[in-house]
Amino acid sequence: MDNLSIQKEVSGNVADVCVKVTEALKPIGFGILTRIDFDQKIQEKLNEKINPCVILGACNPRLALEAFRQSTDVALLIPCNIVVREIAVGKVIVEAMRPTMMLEFVNGVEKSDSILKAESDLEKVILAL
Repeated sequence: MDNLSIQKEVSGNVADVCVKVTEALKPIGFGILTRIDFDQKIQEKLNEKINPCVILGACNPRLALEAFRQSTDVALLIPCNIVVREIAVGKVIVEAMRPTMMLEFVNGVEKSDSILKAESDLEKVILAL
């Protein structure tokens, strides 16, 4: 599956980039429902150290409802994860699976104009970071 995700390398640290991502998503109708500090959980549960990595569970309620009304199976894919991870000191990757690609896993959900626009908006936000 080519073009599975939207991603951008940015300068900074994971904590600051998470704040930027959260704020940048608001104008396009996305909010953060969950936050998993993956590196901290790995440290806590396995006593292993990995580079900082945060998984933000993002959701656009209007789009989620639209898709859910077409197929309740969509609930399996909510929220949409946005991963913010350090690849080197001062370098961070921000990546999100494309909403249209997520819908490939669910039968009966159309790629409506609003879902296509949301993906376009999400891509613009991530690429503008």
